[in-house]
Order: sequence, then structure tokens, then C-alpha cells
Amino acid sequence: MSEQRQPAAGADYALEALCGRIYERHRDTIKVQKPHVAVANLVRIVEAVLTLSNRHGFHATTLRDLSRAAGISMGGLYSYFDGKDTLLLMILEQVADAVIEALEAVPEPVRADPAEHLAWLIATHVALSETMQPWFVFAYMEAKAFPPPARKAAVASELATERMFAQVLEAGVRAGCFSVADVDFTATLIKPLLQDWYVKRGKYRKRGVNAATYAARVSDFVLAALTPRPAAESETPLPPKASLPVGKASTPRNPTRKRKVD
Repeated sequence: MSEQRQPAAGADYALEALCGRIYERHRDTIKVQKPHVAVANLVRIVEAVLTLSNRHGFHATTLRDLSRAAGISMGGLYSYFDGKDTLLLMILEQVADAVIEALEAVPEPVRADPAEHLAWLIATHVALSETMQPWFVFAYMEAKAFPPPARKAAVASELATERMFAQVLEAGVRAGCFSVADVDFTATLIKPLLQDWYVKRGKYRKRGVNAATYAARVSDFVLAALTPRPAAESETPLPPKASLPVGKASTPRNPTRKRKVD
């Protein structure tokens, strides 16, 4: 997995750092006591499961498949989790935490301007999904087959992201720089634009569009849709109806009728 530029200054979303966070969160249940050994094996496990899921789907991937791909025995896998559902939650939790952490790290000068804040959120989300692309694709593609606990966690994560966008939209409406009839619905519409980058990244790269360009164009599109229009532009009058001279018939002339010869 290639490492991309980080979406926020000081943040580390490389594979090893993310697996280190998984270890810290679950160290009470992970049976491997040495952190450097545990994190190194988690890197192999997560990298293998993301690769296998991309090829065959998480539901079709067995622990034996994962054991072979990661080069870790079945007993070794059980030192980290008690089954596939636990592993799934480990990955989803890390994706959700990374999104919230990245989007909350907005600089104060940016926060003061709703339009700039919204563009920053879009750019940061796209940059994060570029850095963590296999993680985001995994969460998106496997959602339909999630067991109830994982489905609940995924929905909660999506709603939390939408709420962060909605709060910026609300601030923009109060400041008069956004015209939004339904803040929550508008925030919901922004989410698919963000997802399109990491789900269909290949399509955009064929057009020469990278992550930064994609984020900029999405921002331009969204901000243009939200910016209030002057009254003269929003209420364009219809052209007046053409009037006929008095005494002239309104029946259209039939061009196919032959003229009478004198």
C-alpha cells in the first residue's frame, strides 16, 4: 500500500500507525504482550484482509484464507481476535475514528469562515480517503453484508460525518453566505460526492484528475450551489408574449397549401 500525503499536519494515517491504534484500543483482549510484535502482525493481518476482501469479499474470506495470506497460524490469529466479526469491528472503528479526528482538526482561522471551512472539510475528507483508500473501500463495499453490530457502527459513523457538515452549513446560513432550505438533507447529498472519489478513483485518474483537483472541483460545485443569488438573478422574468396586429387572423399559415394561379 503506497503512502500518500497526510490530510492534516501532524497526523499519521500510514498502515503501521493505524494498526498501532488498533492495538492500543484492544490491548486488553489481544494476547500478544510485546507492542512491536503485536503491531507488526496486525499490519500483516489488516493488509491481508483488505486485499482478500477486495478480491473475493469479506464474507467469502475464511480465517484459513487470512492465515495463509498473512503468514500467521490460525492459533496466532486467535491471539488478536475471536472471530471475523471482531476483526471487522476493529477495522470499522479505526476508519470512523480517523475520519472524526481528521475533520475535527480544522484550524481556527478556517473555522471562522463557513465557506472556507466547508471547502476544508471536503479537501480533508478526500485526502484522508486517498491515504486510507483500501480501508474506505472495504467499509463501503462490505456494508451490505455487515452483521447488526457492525451495521450499527457504520451508520453511526456516517451520521457523525454528516452532522459535522451540517453544523458548517448551519453556520453559513446564520452568516448569510449559504442559502440552504434543508441543512441535514444537503449534508447527506455531499457524502456521495466524497465517496465517489475512493470508490471510482480509477475513472477520475484516467481523466488526469488527482485527489487535490477532485476536492477543489467538488468544493466549487457545492459552494456554487449554496451561494445565495441576487434577487435579479433568482427571479428572471419570462419574455413577453408576442401580440398580433388588430384584425389579423391567428390561424397559422399552411406552407404546404398551393397558391391559386390567376
